[in-house]
Amino acid sequence: MTQRAKIDTDGGRSEDGAGPTGTAPVVHRAAGLTAAEVAERVARGEVNDVPVRSSRSTVDIVRANVFTRFNAIIGVLWVIMLFVAPIQDSLFGFVIIANTGIGIVQELRAKKTLDGLAVIGEAKPTVRRDGVAAGISTSEIVLGDLIELGPGDKVVVDGEVAEADSLEVDESLLTGEADPVVKQPGDRMMSGSFVVAGGGAFTATKVGREAYAAQLAEEASRFTLVHSELRTGISTILKYVTWMMVPTALGLVISQLVVKDNDFKESVARTVGGIVPMIPEGLVLLTSVAFAIGVIRLGRRQCLVQELPAIEGLARVDVVCLDKTGTLTEGGMDVTDLRLLDGADETYVRKVLGALGESDPRPNASLQAVIDAYPDSEDWRCTESLPFSSARKYSGAAFSEGNGENSTWLLGAPDVLLPAEDPALGEIDRLNEQGLRVLLLARAARDLDSPDVSAGAKATALVVLEQRLRPDAADTLSYFADQNVAAKVISGDNAVSVGAVAGKLGLPGAGHTVDARELPTDRDRMAKVLDENAVFGRVTPQQKREMVAALQSRGHTVAMTGDGVNDVLALKDADIGVSMGSGSEATRAVAQIVLLNNSFATLPSVVGEGRRVIGNITRVATLFLTKTVYSVLLAILVVICQVEYPFLPRHLTLLSTLTIGVPAFFLALAPNKERAKPHFVRRVMRYAIPAGVIAGSATFATYLLARHHYTGPGALDAETSAATLTLFLVSMWVLAIIARPYTWWRVVLVAAMGGAFLLVLVVPWLQHFFALRLVGVTMPWTAVAIAAAASAVLELTWRWVGRRFPA
Repeated sequence: MTQRAKIDTDGGRSEDGAGPTGTAPVVHRAAGLTAAEVAERVARGEVNDVPVRSSRSTVDIVRANVFTRFNAIIGVLWVIMLFVAPIQDSLFGFVIIANTGIGIVQELRAKKTLDGLAVIGEAKPTVRRDGVAAGISTSEIVLGDLIELGPGDKVVVDGEVAEADSLEVDESLLTGEADPVVKQPGDRMMSGSFVVAGGGAFTATKVGREAYAAQLAEEASRFTLVHSELRTGISTILKYVTWMMVPTALGLVISQLVVKDNDFKESVARTVGGIVPMIPEGLVLLTSVAFAIGVIRLGRRQCLVQELPAIEGLARVDVVCLDKTGTLTEGGMDVTDLRLLDGADETYVRKVLGALGESDPRPNASLQAVIDAYPDSEDWRCTESLPFSSARKYSGAAFSEGNGENSTWLLGAPDVLLPAEDPALGEIDRLNEQGLRVLLLARAARDLDSPDVSAGAKATALVVLEQRLRPDAADTLSYFADQNVAAKVISGDNAVSVGAVAGKLGLPGAGHTVDARELPTDRDRMAKVLDENAVFGRVTPQQKREMVAALQSRGHTVAMTGDGVNDVLALKDADIGVSMGSGSEATRAVAQIVLLNNSFATLPSVVGEGRRVIGNITRVATLFLTKTVYSVLLAILVVICQVEYPFLPRHLTLLSTLTIGVPAFFLALAPNKERAKPHFVRRVMRYAIPAGVIAGSATFATYLLARHHYTGPGALDAETSAATLTLFLVSMWVLAIIARPYTWWRVVLVAAMGGAFLLVLVVPWLQHFFALRLVGVTMPWTAVAIAAAASAVLELTWRWVGRRFPA
């Protein structure tokens, strides 16, 4: 049963019943709390003090960057080295401190950007105090506040309905029940629900941490983390690295400290030198930095990323579902024509339209266009109103016309209000084919509270509206087409009209539109229709949700964009929800990405940032894990062969800095337009394992040859230098492969790293500092020859792996 709201002559709401003069009695609105009462409640702490965070707190950021498993291991080893070895063997500890500092600074910069944007995009509930309604921050609401509601508004605290005007609330995010709930004065309001139709006001009964439903709603809408394959993949890799590292490190400790009868401090230093490079400590840092810088870059474009992995998620999307209104078209519309039906009088019709516009205190874009075109007639009085809802597709009102006549009118979708055989539908279809939106004004034969109020309605006039296309929409759709991302336009408007708009924007498949009322209900059959078509009209909010699920059932990664309350359910269920900044509070709350500038053209930037992060982290992860693999292999070979570990920590700090640390930082932040691919772990390990095995084997081979070549005092230093040369050259070849395709700056980067190592070899004090001195001619050139052979094998293996194990 549709709820009625009777309205007095001044436009105020009233209850059913008649006053002494036969008109609806005036019921004065509650004034809300006074300033003194608000101050009293603030003093008592009865404030809604649960902050809506768009990012981690500063303490959480510092803790997450400092207190990590690998930092703990490296920290212990660093302290040991400070006591037993020269400072150059402790350089790895200073590198970790610098890395951690960089990570914290970048995340704090990202937090500042996020928090600043969150304030801009924050919902401002309308609260009535001292009889005046004003928007305030959610955190300023106090117990007992009277909060006004309209379509699309989110219920931000628990409360009790005080005023209701055809108030319909969707509680599906909390209860799972899709049907809107009609609210009457005295009914409970749950935070996290949102208004789909009508309006009213409610009194806050629980605020802050007392509102359990508020905590559930925030968890459901804000902190449900987007699935991140990158984050999950790196966690998996680190878990395996830990399992691999622990027994290998124990074997190395026993080998160097117990079996080999060397100088104790030297043995400790070489043991630490074997353990430290097993840890891919910079991988997590670079991932955080890449995400953080992505957030900062997008922040400059007025794009609020409410969950960091959403950048990655949108890069993986292969289907983007677009709501036409507010996404492809701008919110505003213009009335371009009024077509009368059945000899209706134009002056009279204009009065009806003016009165209908005045009857809704919160008009949508269509009704606002009507209000702008047709001024209100002062002698008409609205006695009942029926607000527009996405499920009904029409609104209505009953009037006393001032001359003793009463009438009831409906304004909405012609194909919903008219029977299928009505001749007027032919003319409407012709207008829709031009991309125009058409509303039908019909005189109802039944009361507004009738369950089938539209039955028997008499068509009176067609209101023709022109939608304003977004100037950037065509280019954005073209971008998605070029990137093989399928765009699906899903709208509640007439299918033909939606198709015409999509056609003007050059969307492939716009010529064949599907009326969602004819969609199969079976998920598999629906998915087939969705795959084969691009434009869908007359879609209900529940159908939008079902369509997202059907696409996901086919293995698609789905992004949903929207700004209206009818998009909330689909946004929540999509892999990535994208809301316009001007959208409803409920829409912004469930979306992972909010376009604060309301520009659909920002989406390619988000996709680009996601691709940059994923593609580049995949590149640099291969560098880090190649080091882990060859470090573990070297440790195993040392244990098996019962020889001294070939490197001191200073050697591997130098190699890691020149072949991984510095280049990885630049490569991680470079532009990358390659489409994101799945199976992150497999794609990284398929290269890292063979590269690490080849590098480790070549290095150990050089080391064994050097052990036979050099004798006497200083032999171990000479052996180490030869092994370091081989490992550096092979690692440089890995870097050269990772840096492809080459650009001028990548060539300069690789050349600069090679030049830096050459500098260490030729400058005496650097030779001494890093304990690197090539002795003789035979062994250094042998080391170079082994490195060249290993690099050739590496190149062939890399190409074979690419063909044998495609991503």
